[in-house]
This record gives sequence, C-alpha cells and structure tokens, in this order.
Amino acid sequence: MNERKVALVTGASRGIGKAVAVALAGAGFDVAVSARTVSDGESREHSSTVKSSNTKPLPGSLEATAALVEKRGASALLAPADLVDVGSLEAAVARVLDTWGRVDVLVNNGRYIGPGHMDQLLDTPLDLLEKQLFANSLAPLVLAKAVLPGMIDRGAGKIVGITSAAGYGDPAKPAGEGGWGLGYGMSKAAFHRIAGILHAEQFRHGVEVFNVSPGFIATERMAADMAEFGFTGGEPPEVIGATVAWLATAPEARELSGTCIEAQFFCHERGLLPGWAGPQPNPEGIGYDRSAANLEALERALVERSS
Repeated sequence: MNERKVALVTGASRGIGKAVAVALAGAGFDVAVSARTVSDGESREHSSTVKSSNTKPLPGSLEATAALVEKRGASALLAPADLVDVGSLEAAVARVLDTWGRVDVLVNNGRYIGPGHMDQLLDTPLDLLEKQLFANSLAPLVLAKAVLPGMIDRGAGKIVGITSAAGYGDPAKPAGEGGWGLGYGMSKAAFHRIAGILHAEQFRHGVEVFNVSPGFIATERMAADMAEFGFTGGEPPEVIGATVAWLATAPEARELSGTCIEAQFFCHERGLLPGWAGPQPNPEGIGYDRSAANLEALERALVERSS
C-alpha cells in the first residue's frame, strides 16, 4: 500500500480540477487525475447549446495535468473516465486502488459538458436532462460508494464536492441571456444535497464531507465557450485549489464537515492564495451566493482591497 496519502480528482484535465490536483500535490498527496481528455488535442462536442456544434479541441489534458503534479514532487496516475459511463467510473477507482491501495480524498469536480447546459426547457431534449442529472449527481455517488469502504476501514477520509450557486439560487436572466439552463441548475441542486446527507451518515466513521462553491472562475472552457452567453472574466482556478488543499490538510476543517464553503470568500479571508486581491463582483452576480452574510463578506472584501 502507498505510504503517502492519495487524492482522486475528477474533471482534472483543465480548469478547477487541474488547479485542485496541483494544489493537492503541493500539499503532499499523490494524485490520480480523471477526465475524458487523456492527451492534448483530443476533440469532442463541448458546445453548451443544441443550436450549434463545437468540437474544437480545448486546452488541457490528463497527461498535461499529471506533468504539473509531478513537478510538485508528487506521483500522478491517469484514471480516465466518462461521467455517463458507470463502468469507466468503477474502472477508474479500481485502477487507483490497484496501484496505490487507497483514496484518502475524493474531489468530485467533473460535470456534464455538452448541449443542454445553456438551453431553455422548450429547446432541451429530455435525454440531455437525463445525462446532466446522471453526470452531475449520480456519477459522484458511484465514485463515493467505491472509495467509502476504504475510508471507513481507516477511520478517516474526505469527500469534496465542487458545487455551484446555480444549485441553490435562481438566475437573474434566462439561459442564453446571462442565466443558465434548467438541466444544470436541477442537477447541481441534487448534487448539492449529497454532502450534508453523507456527513450525517459517515462523519461518525471519520469521513468528512464538504461542498465547495467556487463562484465565477476563469477556466479554459469558460474562455472558449461561455462569452457568447454573457459569462466573461472570473477569478483564477487556483483559488479553488488552495481552498480544497486547506480542507484536505487542516485539522480544523473537521468542524466544517457537512457545510458549504464559499471558496472565494474563504480563500480571501484566510489568505490562502498570496497575491490574489480577493473576490470581484460582476454585473449579474453570477456564481455568488446572494445571502445577506455573503453580500456583507463581499462588501468587506471590496473595502479591504480599496483601503
């Protein structure tokens, strides 16, 4: 069995997943990275709407992320999987367990990529809604069921879900006009409920479970696909990497199990990413929790930055 702790990160070929994998490597974990894109230049459909097609290769791959992990002095393992293919998900976990014998931290970051994400209901075929529900809310459970027995046996483990404010808040505008589609919101809402329920079941066994809400993050896919829908700008993915690495290593993280961490405010308030100015507002409030507490936190952050 591997003597070092092991993390498994989904959606790790680019964006938030890549940043999380690199941050965990820097925090002392060997990292298994999972996604569909193994090598640079692979092409597949990634348009967010049924109205168009886009198969131009996106930047990033598991091989590229693995190289960054290894640059941080950690071992990397490629564990390719498709979130709508149960067999591939089970095989990915089996590969990690066969190689390293354990998964100490599971980060469910990957989500459905493809048409229907930014379409309104009357334009969205039901089978695309089913795919989003499975990829975003059931696939993470396939992975959790595969890693939980080992965590329970060791009396320790962490499951981190990269949730979204779309799962617990309403868009200000319709999909295609600055908001998001029903399939994304409803599947993220289902996903958002997982952490609290797993915490109730598993905390007594030493397993900590968290939701991390990233806010609006500037990723490669955002730059390639989302400007046409009114989504521009955003904060660096390393904000989420730093937040997840803290949850994975800090003893006091145990007190937050079962809760949702608003990553941008959390990272800023604790100074987890030196040199980052803090959360920036955007015209539509995209990606932010609009609760009074978080609006006050945003105001404090803006005052701090301007002083």
